[in-house]
Amino acid sequence: MEIRGTSTQDMSSDNKRDKSKIYFFLIAISALLLTNVYFFVKFKSSGEKLYTVTLQKEELQREVDRAEAELDNLKSSYSEDFPVLFIEDELAVRETIKDLRFQLDDVNINDQQIQTAKSAIQRLKNRVMEIKDETVELRLQNEILRKENEKLNSKVEEKSYEVQALQSDNLDLNKKVSTASSIKVSSIMMNGVEKNRKGIYEIETRAKRIDKLQIKFTIADNVLAKEGPKDIYIRVIDPLGNLIANSTNLFHIQGGNKLQYTFKENIDFTNRGEEYEFLWSGDEKFKKGAYTVLLYADGSIMGRSSIVLK
Repeated sequence: MEIRGTSTQDMSSDNKRDKSKIYFFLIAISALLLTNVYFFVKFKSSGEKLYTVTLQKEELQREVDRAEAELDNLKSSYSEDFPVLFIEDELAVRETIKDLRFQLDDVNINDQQIQTAKSAIQRLKNRVMEIKDETVELRLQNEILRKENEKLNSKVEEKSYEVQALQSDNLDLNKKVSTASSIKVSSIMMNGVEKNRKGIYEIETRAKRIDKLQIKFTIADNVLAKEGPKDIYIRVIDPLGNLIANSTNLFHIQGGNKLQYTFKENIDFTNRGEEYEFLWSGDEKFKKGAYTVLLYADGSIMGRSSIVLK
């Protein structure tokens, strides 16, 4: 049996190879550790960044929600009377809100876009506040105008009542003046008359012999009465109490009403107490009984008289 020994040179060579392997493994492990550390730091930084971006997006979304809610509350406070002046501004703000929501929904949004969105949201909030302030100011102005209009309407209404009162007073005064200026008889007398052979009318009391009714009257002096021609309307009532009149013969009296009349005469009123005479024959023979005449001028009655025929 042959026994071979290990030389010192061989042992030294083996040790060198083992040390090389150890160094290699140490280097590999170090590189692996460094790589892991690098990726750990990198992914940790990316995760923190993503988390930060997510928080910023959520905060910006809340800001957009608050701005939109403020705009909604502002508009709802006006019910259906939102000022036309701000409708265009409102539409522009809502379009901005729509664009911001679209940007914030983007999962790949970066820091620069986040900063841009922040600026846009700040402008949005400022504009909403401006619209709010402007609408409040407009509402105050409208309220002031409303109160001024109420005062003006109240004054107009008050003046209207005053005018109506004056018109009513004037109307009453005109009525009083008209009544006071109406002519009245100071004396009136009615007779039945018959025409004799000489053509002279003589007083007669027997109905069958009477040709006409004679009406004599004197007008009282009246400083308020206007001198000049005047129409005198005469109404004759027969013994049966019927008015002798044609349905087409009408005249106005004070108050706007109309009355029928039997016949009409025109006189020249001089306001000097003159006496006037009317003769009326009628279309039929006179009957026994009482005849009554009523005289009207200036829209009111001026006198009346009666006679009884046998």
